[in-house]
Amino acid sequence: MKKIAVVGLGYVGLPLAAAFGEKRDIVGFDINAKRIAELKDGVDFTREVSGEELAASKSLSFADSLEGIRDCQIYIVTVPTPIDEFKTPDLTPLVKASESVGKVLKRGDIVIYESTVYPGATEEVCVPILEKVSGLVFNQDFHAGYSPERINPGDKEHRVTTIKKVTSGSTPEIATEVDELYAGIITAGTHKASSIKVAEAAKVIENTQRDLNIALMNELSMIFSKLKIDTHEVIAAAATKWNFLPFKPGLVGGHCIGVDPYYLTHKAQAVGYHPDIILAGRRVNDNMGPYAASELVKAMIKAGHTIAHARVLIMGFTFKENCPDLRNTRVIDVVKELSEFGCKVDVTDCWANNEEAEHEYGISLHPDPQKGQYDAVLLAVPHREYAERSSGELREYLKGNGVLFDLKGVLPLGEADLRL
Repeated sequence: MKKIAVVGLGYVGLPLAAAFGEKRDIVGFDINAKRIAELKDGVDFTREVSGEELAASKSLSFADSLEGIRDCQIYIVTVPTPIDEFKTPDLTPLVKASESVGKVLKRGDIVIYESTVYPGATEEVCVPILEKVSGLVFNQDFHAGYSPERINPGDKEHRVTTIKKVTSGSTPEIATEVDELYAGIITAGTHKASSIKVAEAAKVIENTQRDLNIALMNELSMIFSKLKIDTHEVIAAAATKWNFLPFKPGLVGGHCIGVDPYYLTHKAQAVGYHPDIILAGRRVNDNMGPYAASELVKAMIKAGHTIAHARVLIMGFTFKENCPDLRNTRVIDVVKELSEFGCKVDVTDCWANNEEAEHEYGISLHPDPQKGQYDAVLLAVPHREYAERSSGELREYLKGNGVLFDLKGVLPLGEADLRL
């Protein structure tokens, strides 16, 4: 049985490595020595894999040196694929990972990519790097595959093994081998695509479709606000029809939905097509942070508050609830906009790491907000610790005429002063 190396042990790589580790020999590789040391002690800061699950993966070992994965025959690359400040794909992590794998690549090996990319990236960007560094010939000395990740951080129901897996390979024979590899751990089954490009495209449109659906709801929310109609009531009524999709308005961040569409639009523009609808959806969603902040300011003015120096408490800073991931959180847009209005903003988050928040955004998380001190409270990310509180408990942080903004609409209708 071939030995596997998973390259990159983040939200995608570690759960995958742990699942394989229950069945066969596998090495989890990451260049972050601190991360490797923590995992060897059974600690996962992402909270995606428990200490018990790590212990159950008896055939899983860890390495932060290439020597630790040199004897593997299958390399699965699960590194991030972010965008830069100009919203252009940043393939740096993917390029560096490919260079590292190329240094240990041998005849007969297979390199499988799981990172979200635009159609063609595996064979146009990654494979040439593997060939150059290793000196081997693609589809002669080594082969490639692509099986897009479908991890949903913070979701304990939909796990790596219970989500159907798309697979592909650079030849029909390799496609079958890759499919059988994943079928060994994926209880939900697999879907073998006809080519790597098809598998790449399938992944990138999953999140693009979701992005557009949320953009529609965000635009409707802005319309209904002007019509003095509660958006969530409208959605609940419309959802009584069997084929209505009950997406909800909100901030769209994270390393998937808020990023992946730009990979597709980048490739579309490279081949001479301007993707109007996809980019329009991105513009709507990228504007929701400033919009939410302006709606809160309006509500505070109506309540009699002076905005300059008003104190605002934002509860939740991660990109989604019940997850410590701060990557591409759009709550920062709300913070910046309120600060420009002159508000004094405190941010608290019971899941996020303060050191990471300071490093990435210059935000110091408030560990213990005092009650009765704020002109407004914005429940931005409803972690279970916050969602379990009643509106009365949340209002305890407010001054007498303070404004409670339930951004995602988790409180019962009428219990918040404002929601999208």
